[in-house]
Amino acid sequence: MRECDVFVVQSSCPPVSEGIVELLILIDALRSASASRITAVLPYYPYVRSDKKDQPRISITAKLMAQLLRAAGAGRVLTMTLHSPQIQGFFDIPVDHLQSTPVLCSYYAQLPVIRECVAVAPDAGSAKRAGSFAQRLDIPLAFVDKRRLGNTDDVASRAVVGDVRDKHVIIFDDEISTAGSLMGAVDVLKNAGAREIYVGCTHGVLCGPAIERIAASPVKEVVVTNTVPLPPEKRHPKIKTLSVAPLFAEAIKRTHTGQSIHSLFL
Repeated sequence: MRECDVFVVQSSCPPVSEGIVELLILIDALRSASASRITAVLPYYPYVRSDKKDQPRISITAKLMAQLLRAAGAGRVLTMTLHSPQIQGFFDIPVDHLQSTPVLCSYYAQLPVIRECVAVAPDAGSAKRAGSFAQRLDIPLAFVDKRRLGNTDDVASRAVVGDVRDKHVIIFDDEISTAGSLMGAVDVLKNAGAREIYVGCTHGVLCGPAIERIAASPVKEVVVTNTVPLPPEKRHPKIKTLSVAPLFAEAIKRTHTGQSIHSLFL
């Protein structure tokens, strides 16, 4: 490893804590072996949703992960679809933030009904992300009005901003966790007159009752990428997995040779 450009790939899947410790130990070992540069390749950034102090006396764990990676010896991070792009500001080292947009759009561009589709953001905060899909596919954009109930953590999807009546819709989001918010958006879209509902997201975390909720829903298909491994017990006929390995491979090559990564998404 002496004077080599090293890329360490680590998935953030159960057991998450063991994977993080394994990654940190390996990076430290590579630094001790005099590697020239160490890049942590994290398809799904660990604790990505813990990006702000939304309650008293909690850890902003996404920032803690950034500090641990730097302390272990990582000189660069390569990741995909952060929950909030501002997480890049937690780092004192370069971060290459990949997007799954080319992979998902290439798949949906072949959908027979794509010219009758509307891209939908599950909430107003996701409208910019969904907008990039809408622009690339050249289809209209809408979003679901989702609001927090009082001072609780519960949210309710109330209405659709945009025209989805008699349209096929594709809900674009960064990840699916328990699928609770997703199902709320699906109900609102159905009530607004949407026809077939498709879902495309980068990270298929699919924890808790997510699989049961998707199976029982009117959603026609859920497309996720393989940033998070999908074990056999989480596989379902409605769920399709696309590979982002070629995208990461090209980004790794360009990092090593000093070429532009941003141009991958133009």
